[in-house]
Amino acid sequence: MQSLSLWLKLGTIVVAIWAAAGPLPSDLVERTYSQGFYPRLQLRLTTFSNMTAVSLLDVGAIMTVAIVAVRWFVRVRHAGRDRRRVVRTILLLMVETLVMAAVLYLWFVVAWGMNYRRQPLRHTLDFREERITPEALRGLATRTISELNALYPAAWRETWPALGEMPEFLRTGFMRAQRQLGIGWGVVPAVPKRSLLNAYFTRTAVDGMTDPFFLETLVNQNLLPFEQPFVVAHEWAHLAGYADESEANFMGWLTCMQGDARTRYSAWISLYGTVLSAVPERERAEIATSLQAGPRRDLRAMVERIEQQSIPAARRAEEAIYDRFLKANRVEAGIASYGEVVRLLLGTRFTDEGTPVLRGR
Repeated sequence: MQSLSLWLKLGTIVVAIWAAAGPLPSDLVERTYSQGFYPRLQLRLTTFSNMTAVSLLDVGAIMTVAIVAVRWFVRVRHAGRDRRRVVRTILLLMVETLVMAAVLYLWFVVAWGMNYRRQPLRHTLDFREERITPEALRGLATRTISELNALYPAAWRETWPALGEMPEFLRTGFMRAQRQLGIGWGVVPAVPKRSLLNAYFTRTAVDGMTDPFFLETLVNQNLLPFEQPFVVAHEWAHLAGYADESEANFMGWLTCMQGDARTRYSAWISLYGTVLSAVPERERAEIATSLQAGPRRDLRAMVERIEQQSIPAARRAEEAIYDRFLKANRVEAGIASYGEVVRLLLGTRFTDEGTPVLRGR
C-alpha cells in the first residue's frame, strides 16, 4: 500500500513536470481547451467567486501555508530525538510538500494556465505585419494625444465610478468586445476585489492580477479613478482566456472603446506611455508637445502615485520575476509583451466604426 502511495506521489510530480514542459499543438489547445473546457469552467468558477467579496486566493493561500506549517511541526515533533527518524521524516515531508506544489500547479494549468498555449489572437484578426510602419506608428501616437485632448473635458465632467460599480459600468462594453472578437461564449465578468496582496501591489507598482485558481479579479486599491476602468477591462480579458498581456491590453482597450468618455479616456491614457515609447526618441518630444494641460496633469499624477507608493528595488524584482514567469509559460517576449499591443493595434484592420476585422471576413 505504501509502495502504491509512493508511486502515486511520484506520478503526480512527473505529470506536473510534463504539463510544464511537454509539447502541445496550439490548435489543439485552442479547440479543446480555450474554446471547449475553459469556457464552462470560467462560467462556474467566476460565478462562485463572485458570491463573496473576500478574495478566495487569499483564503486558499492562508489555508495552504497553515496546513503545510502545521503538518511539518507536528510530524517533526512526533519524530522525537532519533536522528535517523528525524531525517526520514523531513525527507518524506519534502516529498509530500513537492506533491502538494505539483497538485497546485496542475490546478493552475487546468483552471487557466493552459491559455498560454492557445493560438495567438492575431490568427483570429485580419492582422498583417506590413501594416506596421513608422508612418502608422506616428499616426497612432498622434491619435492617442488627440483622443486624450478631446475626451478630457467630458471624462472629468462626470463622477468616476467606484471599483464596486465597475461590473455594471463596463459590462455592456465587455459584451460588445467579446462579439467583435468572435468569442462564442459569454465570459462572466468578475467583481473587482481587494486582496491581502494589496501592499505588494502598491510597493511593486502592480495594477492588478487575475487569480488563476478561482478566476477572480484583484485590483490595486490605490489606483487613480481614471486608471481603474482600463485595468479592470484588462483583467477581464484574462478571464476571457487571453493570457498574453498584449492581447489582454488589446481586448481591454476594445472594451473601453465601447463605453462613454470616461472609459475611452482611461484606455488611451493607460496606453499613452506604451505608444509614445515605441516612437523614435527624436520624434517623441515633438509629438508630445500637443498634449494639453489636463491629460498632462493626469499622466504626472500616475507617475507620482508610482514614485510615492512603490519601492524601486521591489519594482525591479517583481518585473524580473514576472518576466521569468511569462517566459516559462511560453511568452517569448516576457514582460515586454505588454508593449506588443502597439503591434496588434497597428497590424489589425479596423472598420470605419472602429470594429476589428476578423480573418476571412
